[in-house]
Amino acid sequence: MSEHQPTLAASPADWPRMVFAIALAFSTFQIVTAAFHPVSTQILRAVHVAFLLLLIFLVYPGTGKRRPWQPLAWLLGLAGISTAAYQWSFEAELIQRSGELTDGDMFIGVLLALLVFEAARRVMGPALPLICGLFFFYAMFGQHLPGDLAHRGYGFDQVINQLAFGTEGLYGTPTYVSATYIFLFILFGAFLEQAGMIRLFTDFAMGYFGHKRGGPAKVSVVSSALMGTITGSGVANVVTTGQFTIPLMKRFGYTPAFAGGVESTSSMGSQLMPPVMGAVAFIMAETIDVPFAEIAKAAVLPALLYFASVFWMVHLEAKRAGLEGLPKDQCPDPWNAVRKRWFLLIPLGVLIWLLFSGRTPLFSGTVGLALTAIVILGSAIILRISSFGLRVAFWIALGVLCAGFFQLGIGVIFGVIGALVVVCWFVKGGRETLRICVHALAEGPRHALPVGIACALVGVIIGVVSLTGVASTFAGFILAIGQDNLFLSLVLTMLTCLVLGMGIPTIPNYIITSSIAAPALLDLGVPLIVSHMFVFYFGILADLTPPVALACFAAAPIAGERGLKISLWAIRIALAGFVVPFMAVYNPSLMLQGESLLMSAYLVGKAAFAIGLWGAASIGYFQQRLAWWERLLALTAGVSLILALPFTDSLGFVLGALLVGLHLWRGHRLSAAHP
Repeated sequence: MSEHQPTLAASPADWPRMVFAIALAFSTFQIVTAAFHPVSTQILRAVHVAFLLLLIFLVYPGTGKRRPWQPLAWLLGLAGISTAAYQWSFEAELIQRSGELTDGDMFIGVLLALLVFEAARRVMGPALPLICGLFFFYAMFGQHLPGDLAHRGYGFDQVINQLAFGTEGLYGTPTYVSATYIFLFILFGAFLEQAGMIRLFTDFAMGYFGHKRGGPAKVSVVSSALMGTITGSGVANVVTTGQFTIPLMKRFGYTPAFAGGVESTSSMGSQLMPPVMGAVAFIMAETIDVPFAEIAKAAVLPALLYFASVFWMVHLEAKRAGLEGLPKDQCPDPWNAVRKRWFLLIPLGVLIWLLFSGRTPLFSGTVGLALTAIVILGSAIILRISSFGLRVAFWIALGVLCAGFFQLGIGVIFGVIGALVVVCWFVKGGRETLRICVHALAEGPRHALPVGIACALVGVIIGVVSLTGVASTFAGFILAIGQDNLFLSLVLTMLTCLVLGMGIPTIPNYIITSSIAAPALLDLGVPLIVSHMFVFYFGILADLTPPVALACFAAAPIAGERGLKISLWAIRIALAGFVVPFMAVYNPSLMLQGESLLMSAYLVGKAAFAIGLWGAASIGYFQQRLAWWERLLALTAGVSLILALPFTDSLGFVLGALLVGLHLWRGHRLSAAHP
């Protein structure tokens, strides 16, 4: 694994008791503030960041040691807590003297900035802190730069005030989203994961696809797509589902590089997959002030094309290499897996319904989390009831409770959860379920640490951009270059996303590029959602592209292969991801932004045909091996289908049909010659 790759801390089961208790307190604070809103949004953000700092310093070492030196860790962690205590104690005074910092304010502001930079370095390596540090120095000394890059100049106190106080710096929109939607959804995923949702998805995918040609790789694609509905984290998916799917693919004949590439590509695509998607989708909805359902609607067709591309590449490689699936008797019954854990789908279904019925992500996440706890605790009780009639009655009671969820007050709901906890304590096997819930409450913060600290640190960029107006300068450069050439502007934006992705995760990548490059695309006539989805997609794909390729380096130790070699396969497998955003810019109907569903259907068909042709050209196989001229013809036809010129669609369809016809005819002749 790369030295500078974002990692997860050790499992909470390995944490000291005090650290475990802090993680539980963190989750409790987030749940209470989401349900009852007892503090202002500024205090919520400050305490959220303080918990992040405390846990990071306690579990992430400052150097290569396995554990941080505890005296220093506690000193730094408590210093982080002091920044929130200061904000809470002097909240009214800070508002009244906004912009006029005292010596105490300056000390806390500088301390907060230093702690956030160091915490991010421990979690992610130096790349993101260095980029944010450059923005900080630009705010301090940018007045000395030549030309349009120069700003009017700002004092150190102005910069610290912008970054450490108010809601445009370290406590900006990304931190707010992390402290509300993102944490709740991570906790929601942790509960389902601890309760066996990964097993459900994996068994279901294995049962349906494991015995088919190339089955193990297809299981990876399907299980990763399903996992995206509860985690939305690419690297986390690689290190969870990859532990099972990569060795399975290798055992059935796939090369280590291809196996790692399939898992990396599938896992990164989980952030694109509605209905829940990744954390970036919630940040995007808050940033551009549109309902989350609109973001998910725009993502659905590109996500389906992305995973169809990966699935097709896997199928062709299996045919080329002659790889069969598992024996059918070794594959689990998919519906038996559903029968065993079907109740876990209830909170997921309710969450999806809430998100798409116009409810806010905060409300949806709170209800989904509470319902998950009720279902998990209730199922533990039901499974211990021997009488079928009583079991049915209990399920009916839970169903009535769920149906009346919105008429019940939050206090009643928490009372129901408390009652179920008490019953579980005295029911045989119930304490194991309670232990699962407690571990989920600690597991949530573990997964939230990299996301939360990234959201806090990129506030430096947002604060500097807001203070200096550098975004309009950068947008002006892109507009000047691309005023007569939208394609060139898109390529420049794509390269910006890919370069920024060399060492920083998707969330800060999106925030940086959406602050700087997306406004330029908007000025060039690209619709708002499409322009932000464009940078979102390439922020994700940056984790697959060399030389850094975070997801691929996460898969490297599991696959036993170099991360760079895995990355080269990943970008071949993810062809659709590189092309679909360009197609959507030229015709937003691909993201359901147009009024014609017929046009959307036509674009999906055209894109699917192009993906099929590229896959055949890349793998060199269709019904049989492709000759060199067939691969060239397939590539030409695929490119013609995605070019937005009047005659290219017709040319692409004609060339594609010609290729398929000639290839099938050649295969028929070969079969006749060698019966």
